[in-house]
Amino acid sequence: MASSSKEGLVPITRAFLARYYDKYPPPPLSEDIDRLTTELRRMADRLLEQCPLKPGEELLAHEANLEPPHKVDENLWKNREHIEEILFLLEKSHWPTSLQKKTTTEEEDIGGMIEGIEISLRKTLKKLEMFQLTNAENVFNTVMTYMPQDFRGSLIRQQRERSERNKQAEVDALVNSGGSIRDRYALLWKQQMERRRLLAQLGSATGVYKTLVKYLVGVPQVLLDFVRQINDDDGPMEEQRQRYGPCVYKLTTFALTIRLFLFLSWGRFEVVKLQKDEALVVEQAVHVYTSEFERVIMFIGEVFANSPFFISAEDAGAAECRKVDDYKEIVIAAGRTYEVTLTVDSVNSFIAWDFALIQGTLNLDVGFRVEYVSPSGATTLILPNQRYERDQGNFSTILAGTYKLIWDNSYSSFFKKNLRYKVDAIPAVEPAPAQPAAETE
Repeated sequence: MASSSKEGLVPITRAFLARYYDKYPPPPLSEDIDRLTTELRRMADRLLEQCPLKPGEELLAHEANLEPPHKVDENLWKNREHIEEILFLLEKSHWPTSLQKKTTTEEEDIGGMIEGIEISLRKTLKKLEMFQLTNAENVFNTVMTYMPQDFRGSLIRQQRERSERNKQAEVDALVNSGGSIRDRYALLWKQQMERRRLLAQLGSATGVYKTLVKYLVGVPQVLLDFVRQINDDDGPMEEQRQRYGPCVYKLTTFALTIRLFLFLSWGRFEVVKLQKDEALVVEQAVHVYTSEFERVIMFIGEVFANSPFFISAEDAGAAECRKVDDYKEIVIAAGRTYEVTLTVDSVNSFIAWDFALIQGTLNLDVGFRVEYVSPSGATTLILPNQRYERDQGNFSTILAGTYKLIWDNSYSSFFKKNLRYKVDAIPAVEPAPAQPAAETE
């Protein structure tokens, strides 16, 4: 992408993304999910009443009582884990011994149901794996679109390919050493978090990317801002979690409840045989789960793939302005400054300010100063009386008259800065005694 196409862009803000997602409300889930989840849990509790938890069952029973994870992608990994665990139980070699023999007509019928739902779950597992692979490629390709199309981009691609080979080798080694499905998915999620760390590391220009990115020009700042903040706990992706997380959370709980009942039932089959009507509940639950889960990931896959990740600073400012009415928005063009002029009527009044760059870059990316303008036009630099944060402060005015707050982007030759600010002049309650001359640099 040509550098001119990046000018004036900022990473997507949560406020703008919220407006975008207003057009795509989450799909309503089938009411059967709540009904079947409740029924399966009741059936599992009845098994536990007749035969309490055995050693090795406590971990799954405890997980079934927890809330699903907050992150959407962690839920998707959890669904994959639950599907694989259910498929493990549904393999004929893992059936209870008497069910494998199918000595009764009822056991023949139950066996047929199990074989049917195993096929359905394997199809859903394949679709979920493809969804995750496609989603990961979309994010990576978005990043690479904004990278310089030279050796730097090639090096990052090579590094990623090498990293993925190493991750797969790590998984293979765990499986070959007898690691469980739970162990494998714990490792897969750890690896996913490592991918996030490396992506944020690219944005921060640290570690393996420090020399490659920070000291070699050409990587646009908008890209570095994007990859650094994309997974912040309260960043743009939190809007996805708030909008679409609840339906995914419900499906995670549904899958876990199906797994819990089958797991407990298989462990107690010789004492409390699975009844045909219970098997019918499981069959219906798997049918509802697979159809609803596939519908949800298809929906969110399309919405996420089409979500804007870079927008103009003006659009970002407009979205933020709707959210916080007492702040003002301004875009400071490259090579320009922006001034706010305040008239102070009485000595010892306070001028307080609060500002931030919407795209989340460091405040050092735009200069800031306060000046007193005398009646003759001479200016005197004023230092803050107190600084609360890097972008907040106040000072007590020593002279009545005109003050200017100036944001300086004159040193930038490429990037506009989208500024959100609030400035208040708070008058003195009573006349103040004489003060020494204003402090200057």
